[in-house]
Amino acid sequence: MLNKLNIYIAISFLLLILLSIGALYIGVYNFEDKSPLTVLSNVIFNPAEVSLSEKYVIWDIRLARIVMAILIGSILAVSGTVMQGMFKNPLATPDLIGISAGATLMAAITIVLGAHFKHFLPDFLQFSLLSIAAFIGALGTMLLVYKMSTSNNKTNVVIMLLSGVAISALGFAVVGLLIYLSSEEQLRDLTFWNLGSLGGATWTKNAVLFTVLVFSYVILLPKGKALNAMMLGEKDAEHIGIPVERIKKQIIVLTALMVGTCVAFSGTIGFVGLIVPYILRLLFKSNYQLILPLAAVMGSILLLIADTISRSIVAPSEVPIGVLTAFMGAPVFIAILIRFKNSM
Repeated sequence: MLNKLNIYIAISFLLLILLSIGALYIGVYNFEDKSPLTVLSNVIFNPAEVSLSEKYVIWDIRLARIVMAILIGSILAVSGTVMQGMFKNPLATPDLIGISAGATLMAAITIVLGAHFKHFLPDFLQFSLLSIAAFIGALGTMLLVYKMSTSNNKTNVVIMLLSGVAISALGFAVVGLLIYLSSEEQLRDLTFWNLGSLGGATWTKNAVLFTVLVFSYVILLPKGKALNAMMLGEKDAEHIGIPVERIKKQIIVLTALMVGTCVAFSGTIGFVGLIVPYILRLLFKSNYQLILPLAAVMGSILLLIADTISRSIVAPSEVPIGVLTAFMGAPVFIAILIRFKNSM
């Protein structure tokens, strides 16, 4: 199985590299007689040969955005995968059960009302206030949904989804009120969060995302065997030595951290955590030892493709990436519901 996994991951990484190079070539800026790859090579190895405008476009805009798409796509896919393993249901994703809405709500509150209390905070907290607020919103929402939908170590899927719907509706209502109260600049920021975009990519944000990714993956990616055991039943998993409650707490906190950070930097990007695990589950059943590491790469591929389309289809403008992922995810969601209906 390890040999197969290594082959699949190697192929996926190769595809991701090829797509990244292709995305580097797509854009409205003209590098004249030089290719974007040559310009990037000069930026790294021979910066004297590159103009400031070329360096800015290739390094600070295109490459930073490609890296952010790779990081956020991977994080969202893994978040959805571990949540589906924990809840034992393919519909449990951050956006469908309200976690993204909770993170977006707290980010919106910070955008509109943060100016009233920001100056009371230390400088380092002011810089990361949006990320902290999004994390708190994601964590609080996930804890609430988990408590509401779980009884006697069993999760009621209907209650889980209805909890997500209720929280999302409340979140949208409060965000709507904040839009009414916001200034023009705040309104632009709120629109950005609601629709999702990678247009604000910077290397500082990528460094934070990469840190969160590494920290979370060190803990979550080795959990494939435990999630396989939990799919058979939590009591059975405990009998064979799986620390079920500790793993569930780790998944709750780390998923909130990952989703909160993504929402803080890119707004609401839905359905990535639904599409990727669903496709992988069709190929590998529910073997999380294979699904988890592959989701980390396939999520990057999916979001990179979506972002490349979003910034090129109506260039020089861009379609919000959250709109594109919703178009991709809605048919998958319908397909899952049809499969559930047919299996009843």
